[in-house]
Amino acid sequence: MRMDGTYFKQFCLISYQDHHSNYTQLIRFSDEERYEEIKEDLQNLLRLGLKIESMTVDGQKGTLRAIREVLTETKIQRCLVHIQRQSLIWLTNSPKHTSAKELRKIVLLISKISTHNDKIAWLRQFKQWEIAHKSYYQQKSFNSETDRYWYTHKLLRRTFIYIKSAIPNMFHFLDDEAIPKTTNGIEGFFSHLKNHLDIHRGLTTEHRKNFIKWYIYFSNEK
Repeated sequence: MRMDGTYFKQFCLISYQDHHSNYTQLIRFSDEERYEEIKEDLQNLLRLGLKIESMTVDGQKGTLRAIREVLTETKIQRCLVHIQRQSLIWLTNSPKHTSAKELRKIVLLISKISTHNDKIAWLRQFKQWEIAHKSYYQQKSFNSETDRYWYTHKLLRRTFIYIKSAIPNMFHFLDDEAIPKTTNGIEGFFSHLKNHLDIHRGLTTEHRKNFIKWYIYFSNEK
């Protein structure tokens, strides 16, 4: 199963989809992806009798916490595209320092990992980068406003920690072809939904939600 959220001006739509059939099992309207609500959704999916062997998600902290608490035996697959996309945002398109340039090259390889050999080679590069640049990304500077020392290269360090913390859940798809390595399928669904909804821009918030419900209903009937 894959799970993701998308934002409209008035609300956030959270959707849970079967990867193979693209069938939408459950949706929720909210203002953001909240731990309490996602936990409730997962519990409801279990009550419906679904056996969820894996969940491919973007890595939002509340989502990960909810899955670990409710689906204790379920494999969590982090979406590789989300990891790559967020890392590139923090590193920017044109980083200046060598360490950031090298890490950016490693990040660009994430979405290309498709075999165990790719995984081994990528992990080796990432570890080599960590060793070579540890002293740089851990540098601290004194901040006179807060009267304390803090990391000088915050975004570089944040990118490194973000990727390293995701590694345990990045490669389940290599051992089970039934596990999608990205949430691209559900993002494509969101894109088509928004294109259809844009035609009816004058709808009230409630009518927009009803439109989405009907759209999903007929999509599931295909």
